[in-house]
Amino acid sequence: MELSGFLLLLLHCWAPAAAVTGHFWHITDLHLDPGYSVSSDPLKVCPSSSGRPVQDAGKWGNYLCDSPWILINSSVYAMKEILPNPDFIIWTGDDTPHVPNESLGEGAVLQIVQNLTRLLLEVFPGIQVYPALGNHDFHPKSQLPAENNTIYRNVSEFWKTWLNTESVATFQNGAFYSQRLEDKDFVGRVIVLNTNLYYDSNSQTASLEDPGGQFAWLEEELTYASNTGDKVYIVGHVPPGVFEKKRSKPWFRPHFNQRYVKIIQQHSEVIAGQFFGHHHTDTFRMFYNSSGSPVSSMFIAPGITPWKTTLPGVSNGANNPGIRVFDYDRGTLQVKDMVTYYLNLTYSNLEAPRWEKEYRLTEAFQVPDGSVESMQAVLDKICTNKCYLQKYYEFNSVNYDLEDCDHNCRIDHVCAIREVDFENYDKCLRTESASSRISLQLPLLITITLLFFGL
Repeated sequence: MELSGFLLLLLHCWAPAAAVTGHFWHITDLHLDPGYSVSSDPLKVCPSSSGRPVQDAGKWGNYLCDSPWILINSSVYAMKEILPNPDFIIWTGDDTPHVPNESLGEGAVLQIVQNLTRLLLEVFPGIQVYPALGNHDFHPKSQLPAENNTIYRNVSEFWKTWLNTESVATFQNGAFYSQRLEDKDFVGRVIVLNTNLYYDSNSQTASLEDPGGQFAWLEEELTYASNTGDKVYIVGHVPPGVFEKKRSKPWFRPHFNQRYVKIIQQHSEVIAGQFFGHHHTDTFRMFYNSSGSPVSSMFIAPGITPWKTTLPGVSNGANNPGIRVFDYDRGTLQVKDMVTYYLNLTYSNLEAPRWEKEYRLTEAFQVPDGSVESMQAVLDKICTNKCYLQKYYEFNSVNYDLEDCDHNCRIDHVCAIREVDFENYDKCLRTESASSRISLQLPLLITITLLFFGL
């Protein structure tokens, strides 16, 4: 064999394998309301309306209510039609309705979680699901303990098709677990956290430094992944940081938020993505190292429930139901793209249900992929370009709130995305507010100057 031919053979043998694109679903915040009915009495449509009168209730739901069964059933079958054989499904919790604790006991919580589990098993047999508990998937709601209890034990039984023996054991003791992706082509791991332990509404863990030892366990898992060359997806329900639709509304207690951010910064090289819910909105979060370079991003998926939040100070806090597909590199776990599908609830109730593509990340924001660098580019566009800001804002509510995102709206969203750390978030508010005042004053100063000189 000639030398040139031998070199070509070597190059061919040593060439890295072509990237293989995989796909997975992310669903969150289903919030089934078993009491939903199309009643002519506006006070009897749904228990989840919190006493708000529901006018013109439709078969497929209402923006003041949580999901009727027909809506959730439709969303899961839409997933099956759009992508029938995903590599896996991420299910980030909140399955029960927004009703007072006293009206939804432990038995009802478990029944709803079991029913939704059966639906996924029936529609996606043989597909691996990585489920997480939401703050509503417990009784009393949000009071998830850092210890073994009957709900954790029962839910682990519901999910035993998807959890291995080790995961069942850790789940029963704290509702968190870690598993390798179940395919020989994958070189990664999914770490499912119980971030409800850090929720500022959870009085069970308020005085603890590391509830359930989950932080220490997470660091061990990330260190192990680094040593074995694995990449990791981190999955949870309640995200760190601040809610973008209500200024200065955090979800974690401060010491928990600070520690979470520090762990992401220290182990960012193995973290290929973070996937959370809870907001019911479509948004994302950026994490930076000490020099200000972006090192990790978090995708927060919109909910299936259309429920309009009762959180004081939030306007237009409802959304159209949304479901999401991620394209990713099976070798590196890097997110390559993201497509969100949605159901226009108003149209569905008037005509017929229709799940359709809302947007594709790379098309809508003109970025090459869903990498950390690309998500930083998306943020930069939102910060500096009114058209991209408005586009993001409409996606945020899954095309429910189509009003103009003004300068205060921009500050709320930009600072929430950019700064997960509470102290840096406060600095961002001050900086962006000062910049907005200057930009608003400049046209006025120019006008006054022109008038003064008679121009």
